[in-house]
Amino acid sequence: MKASKAVRKRAKSLGAVGKFPDTTGLRQRKRQETRARLTRAAMTLFLERGFEATTIDDIAAAAEVSRRNFFHYFASKEDVVTAWQENAAGALVDEVVARPSDESMLTAAENAIAAVVKRLDPAEAAAMSRLKRDNPALQARDQLKYETIERALAEGLARRGRTKSDRLKAKLVAMIATGAMRVGGESWIGDGAREKPEAFVKRTFDAIRAILE
Repeated sequence: MKASKAVRKRAKSLGAVGKFPDTTGLRQRKRQETRARLTRAAMTLFLERGFEATTIDDIAAAAEVSRRNFFHYFASKEDVVTAWQENAAGALVDEVVARPSDESMLTAAENAIAAVVKRLDPAEAAAMSRLKRDNPALQARDQLKYETIERALAEGLARRGRTKSDRLKAKLVAMIATGAMRVGGESWIGDGAREKPEAFVKRTFDAIRAILE
């Protein structure tokens, strides 16, 4: 069964999973592309129908693969959400590394987070947050997401440093920034997600600086 046009369109908007290097073998590249397609289709269906109402058969059909093929990539629906979160962490590291060298670690973290959230659709981001909030299994995965993001941020920030103390600073900034994302995200949803995510990131980091001064 073919995926609906609406599903494919929304999957595309969610699907900034990344380009694959030419050096990757054809077989591996196809596996990455199939995994990305499954992730996009699943996240779109979760937002449209809800997590519980979406079946693995639905995801496989939307991604145009067999149910059996789904299990070559994921053990469960929850694992698809985890994969989506890991992709976000990888994008965050790329943004941190790309920041100008004259930026402080805290500013680099802020600008990297702002760049990542700017690519999100606010309505979809809010819907995804509510989806995770209302599902106990996804709530547990969400906590793991922040651990993954903190490690990824610390890794990216550490590349900007040169000394042992810089590595410690990178871990501390990553911890602060990740906490800001968690608390800020909860506040953003609580306020009705009316503000642009990147604007909320700026306000959150301004609050951090005010505390640190």
